[in-house]
Amino acid sequence: MLIWFVIIYWIISIAIGLWAAMRVKNTADFAAAGHSLPLPIVTATVFATWFGSETVLGIPATFLKEGLGGIVADPFGSSLCLILVGLFFARHLYNRRMLTIGDFFREKYGRTVEVLVTLCIVVSYLGWVAAQIKALGLVFNVVSEGALSQNAGMMIGAGSVLIYTLFGGMWSVAITDFIQMIVIVVGMLYIGGEMTQQTGGIGVVIAHAAAAGKLNFWPDMNWASVMGFTAALCTMMLGSIPQQDVFQRITSSKNVGIAVQAAILGGVLYFIFAFVPLYLAYSASLIDPQLIADYLDTDPQLILPKLILGKAPLFAQIMFFGALLSAIKSCASATLLAPSVTFAENIVRGFFKHLTDHDLLKIMRITVLCFTVVVTFFAMNSQLSIFKMVENAYKVTLVAAFVPLAFGVYWSKANSLGGLLSVVAGLTVWISFEVLAPNATVPPQLAGLLASVLGMLLGGLVPRASLRAI
Repeated sequence: MLIWFVIIYWIISIAIGLWAAMRVKNTADFAAAGHSLPLPIVTATVFATWFGSETVLGIPATFLKEGLGGIVADPFGSSLCLILVGLFFARHLYNRRMLTIGDFFREKYGRTVEVLVTLCIVVSYLGWVAAQIKALGLVFNVVSEGALSQNAGMMIGAGSVLIYTLFGGMWSVAITDFIQMIVIVVGMLYIGGEMTQQTGGIGVVIAHAAAAGKLNFWPDMNWASVMGFTAALCTMMLGSIPQQDVFQRITSSKNVGIAVQAAILGGVLYFIFAFVPLYLAYSASLIDPQLIADYLDTDPQLILPKLILGKAPLFAQIMFFGALLSAIKSCASATLLAPSVTFAENIVRGFFKHLTDHDLLKIMRITVLCFTVVVTFFAMNSQLSIFKMVENAYKVTLVAAFVPLAFGVYWSKANSLGGLLSVVAGLTVWISFEVLAPNATVPPQLAGLLASVLGMLLGGLVPRASLRAI
């Protein structure tokens, strides 16, 4: 029964995505849904994009091993990212009416910085999308009781999401996200109620977690621990801001007010609901301690799905896996679309300036196809956990893109030289630290961020007359 529900749900969601694809007439429709989405749908896309495999599988697995302090990056950093976008960036970026975040870097700093930052953004999506593909493989393997291997599940999942993303772009992503957000919220709340009946109450679970030391959030008061905590927080909180998927949700809004409100509301909703999978996974400590013992040191990502399969009634299983598939699909489609659009717009179009809008739309779709193949291969061959894939994805944008974006918006002296120095210095220091001192007291991505700030300041202090002379 469960596997048939998964198949039926999968077919229906693909059909909805293809129906939404009929609205796509040009690149603005494909990349930003014609800049016409209302508040409920934009909020849903913000929430659903963030609420992915790492939220349901990766974060709970990390929490079971490391406690609250181990998940500072997500959901704490990721929620703050969306709130910061709404408060400080959404209004400015929306009013520019650009197609991609890469367009901002071109307008502010020139073609060289545009290409460098765009390549960094595209690379950053490799880990994030691969995490969703890997999770799809895991889900299909679990619900088929091993009949489908994880690799086969990855290929089926990636191919299915590709179909409607390829044709429908942001329109398909937005409509399916709205439906899937409803499924996520209802499914998570329902299964939470089911598990609460077996644990004796929410307070019992929280008390048990506190007694086990799992609710300790702040790091030990020593330099290395504080730096590691800060680096993890900043990686998601700041490194996620200069991303195309966030930008797409802003520019897809009908007006600037919706752009601001949806980013903040989506961040708050994500933070609240991200704790439901944590609660569910930790419930296994009370309901089935042997399950924790069997999987904690081998594959903790399986604990929550195995708990639901073993201890929940069929309808609850359907609700859980429906919510899980919704979370993964919405995140996967958005993160397939974002890098493909920015690569086509900010890399390819720069070399072929006479492309028509129709030609660019074709290139965007071809890029979606190629990127799907690459990330599926990466997911099938990576040994990283889902949580680590997502967390590591934002290091490159933290050191190369955040400072040029923030200073470009708020510092009047930001110029092309500063932008270039910021990107180059951030990347150089970060990569050097990763190779030569990956376990240094100052984490590599923090060192890269500081170098990026220094490069921007040095370039910005060069007199404009000197720049014109150069």
